[in-house]
Amino acid sequence: MKILIVPDSFKGSLSSQQVADAIKEGINNSQFEIEKIPMADGGEGTVDCLISTYRGRKLKDFVTDPLGRKIQAEFGVLKDKKTAIIEMASASGLLLIPKNKKNPLYTTTYGTGELIRKSIELGFTKIILGLGGSATTDCGAGALQALGVKLLDKQNVNIRFGGLYLKELKRIDVSTLDKYKDIELTFLCDVSNKLLGVNGSARIYSQQKGASLEEIQILENNLEHFARIVKRDTGIDITDINGSGAAGGLAAGLSLLFKSHFVSGSEFVIDAANLRTKIQNADIIITGEGELNSQTKFGKIPYKIAEIAKEYNKNVIGIFGSITEDAREEYKQEFSLISELCEKGISTKKAMQNAYSLLAGQTKKIFEELQINLF
Repeated sequence: MKILIVPDSFKGSLSSQQVADAIKEGINNSQFEIEKIPMADGGEGTVDCLISTYRGRKLKDFVTDPLGRKIQAEFGVLKDKKTAIIEMASASGLLLIPKNKKNPLYTTTYGTGELIRKSIELGFTKIILGLGGSATTDCGAGALQALGVKLLDKQNVNIRFGGLYLKELKRIDVSTLDKYKDIELTFLCDVSNKLLGVNGSARIYSQQKGASLEEIQILENNLEHFARIVKRDTGIDITDINGSGAAGGLAAGLSLLFKSHFVSGSEFVIDAANLRTKIQNADIIITGEGELNSQTKFGKIPYKIAEIAKEYNKNVIGIFGSITEDAREEYKQEFSLISELCEKGISTKKAMQNAYSLLAGQTKKIFEELQINLF
């Protein structure tokens, strides 16, 4: 029997590689042929997944984190010597800052711009940028500044970092915009939200980054102001691009500089790993991530895996850190079995602290029961 393990990460506790390792440990049966393919959808783990698939390697550089501190961040490069892979979360991600410091009024994407700049300096002309896990709502202003774009205030100096200070923008120095016109930038993104409005970057995503309702309105106003100055000075309307609201508007800002393409992060990784063929040839597929909820069906890896498996009438086990109250019922047609770590009174904190052992134990329990019941 062939078992295919294809999980995303359990955000904040286990990488997708660690999840796959724990599941395999829990199966612990030499009679099974097991293949592990750690997955990602543009967020945490995307670099690992793609350099494993394409046999690339990792590089490191010191960059500016969302709060302006210096950290070391990783990015991937491929053997074609043309392509670099960057997770914006590695430089500008929510997991880089403590809970009490989360606030997109003050966080910056400058470090992501530094990683892009470093890749270009090394000679890479194609950049794949994963947009998941952002701590920012600065419309990519920080990244643009790192790449040499001057975003000038009334004193003719660069505006300060953070979504709060977008309102200070008076003029964009466009003299450097042609510098990157031959660089291709592919955004891995599973949302189609535009920059502004009720489904825009500020209103949909900023609260989870630490913004209050009042601050969300400030961010919305400031994004609108920033976009207006951009259109006046460059002629480009960054508000009309599907996906421009991803990562706090990072995609909108960077689209000023590069030949930009928006693709589904999960679909890109699935195609890169030749996953359709692997699912077709497997008997049981195991997937999962930190939480199964109402957003899972909007491009998340476990849902994509389940959809493909359904095409080939394959059994899919979904193991999640937690499951929202309505999700178990909502997804019962997609998964043969759904299981969670936060069951029987286990708190989220405890589950995250002991995720590896709980996941291995839960998998062992599932397979002991499956031998009797399901398969």
